[in-house]
Amino acid sequence: MNYRILNLIVITILTLTTPLLTDAADKSPRARDLGIPFGGLPGPLNAITDVAGVEVGQTTLFSGNGALRVGKGPVRTGVTIIHPRGRNSTEGVFGGWFTLNASGEMTGTTWLQERGLIEGPIGITNTHSVGVVRDAAVSWMVQNRWAADWHAPVVAETYDGALNDINGFHVTRDHAIEAMRNATTGAVEEGAVGGGTGMVCNGFKGGIGTSSREINVGDESYSVGVLVQCNYNWSGTDLRIGGKTVSHLLPVGQHCFADSAIERHVDWYPYCDESISSTISRRTRDGSIIVVIATDAPLLPHQLARVAKRPSLALGRLGAISSDGSGDIFVAFSTANSGRIDESNLSDVTIFPNYELTTVFTATVQATEEAIVNAMVGADTVVGASGFRVKELPEDQIRTLFDSEHR
Repeated sequence: MNYRILNLIVITILTLTTPLLTDAADKSPRARDLGIPFGGLPGPLNAITDVAGVEVGQTTLFSGNGALRVGKGPVRTGVTIIHPRGRNSTEGVFGGWFTLNASGEMTGTTWLQERGLIEGPIGITNTHSVGVVRDAAVSWMVQNRWAADWHAPVVAETYDGALNDINGFHVTRDHAIEAMRNATTGAVEEGAVGGGTGMVCNGFKGGIGTSSREINVGDESYSVGVLVQCNYNWSGTDLRIGGKTVSHLLPVGQHCFADSAIERHVDWYPYCDESISSTISRRTRDGSIIVVIATDAPLLPHQLARVAKRPSLALGRLGAISSDGSGDIFVAFSTANSGRIDESNLSDVTIFPNYELTTVFTATVQATEEAIVNAMVGADTVVGASGFRVKELPEDQIRTLFDSEHR
């Protein structure tokens, strides 16, 4: 059976029969719709879910306005879940990881590095909710009878403490389980959703973004999908989009507090009626980025560890240097070799040729770059804790920038 054709048929059926899954994606433009050029051939959904079997679930927590009251809000946070083989599977995947700058957290990585396997759902949330999401993932695995005696799932974070009441610990076990339970194939909602609800990226509102690439090796075709939680380079310094330096052409980093009657909970940015350059403190956030790479190419753990390094190049293409305070952590997995990963017995697996890995590297860089910009394009302006405001990427200006290049 040609599983690639079967996957495309399933995606088509889901698209036709479950319009609620795609309405959000249909109504909002994505980066390509603004004329931004990207290399490579995307999959049908241009999402991590183009890799057969991968499911994504998200719980978004968005409530309250006004002054920050710890434990009360405002709340701008959530959790994003990826099931590598779908929520009904209890089979692990080969995996690898890489950290470009370690001012952040991704649980389970020491065991992943030692063992080469990822078991259970992969979670992304805010910095202070890693523990509860990790515990929820363990609970999920126990309840669903994963075979191991103990579990060390992969859960990562980025910091949302400017927009969100991060010390209020609003993400609960039930919120994480909800995202695990409701995960689906099909289109993935982007922007200020799930774990990305309170994030800032490249000088504008950021969050969750995704993209994919189709590659061919000999007579075989494969998918490479990427999902990011984008929260780095809050200032927008040296931002490049579509190969074009745009930081001097766009209103990057103009974050401010919208209500001067409310005391700021951080002194990193001014009130909106003050000069944007009159920041009280020199200490501003660098932010972080988590990148999850999925593929159905039959890569082994050491090969996936090599793939997991490649998002670094996408960040560089967009102008980032991975600053001191940024947690830039990447994980990759392969859904291939299903039913043939046996830790108790001898088993045969298919091995991807090392000399063809460049095709996967290229697809990973391309998809990561587009996923990051999709996160920015998908996010609307958000006002959060103490009236802190982060503006959305100005889509009309982006269209103008790239329309002029194609005239």
